Amino acid sequence: MERINFSSGAKWEEIVGYSRAVKMGNTIEITGTVAVDDNDNLVGENNAYEQTKFIIKKIEKVLQRAGASLKDVVRTRMFVTDISRWQEYGKAHGEFFKDIRPCTSMIEIKGLIEPGYMIEIEATAIL
Repeated sequence: MERINFSSGAKWEEIVGYSRAVKMGNTIEITGTVAVDDNDNLVGENNAYEQTKFIIKKIEKVLQRAGASLKDVVRTRMFVTDISRWQEYGKAHGEFFKDIRPCTSMIEIKGLIEPGYMIEIEATAIL
């Protein structure tokens, strides 16, 4: 089975040893994604809704590179630093996935790698 790694170009990929996404056969796994733009700037500071929207758009871009779309997503995993803001994360997630309805999890965690990150999302897509 052919393996295709997709890079975002982030400096951390080489240091940590990961890819933005990996496609094997008809499955695409997307690594934990945070609200950071191509210049390493945080998007949506202290705004759970905006961070979630930005991340899902970022996930959509790598899916397109892999020959897929959000419609192919079967699971998302949301790691959040403040579960009391679940409605903000959920509203943004719902705007993209209300008709697709993948399996999902929203899990509160102690923190992410940078203090400004409020949410990190992973996704699995099957073609």
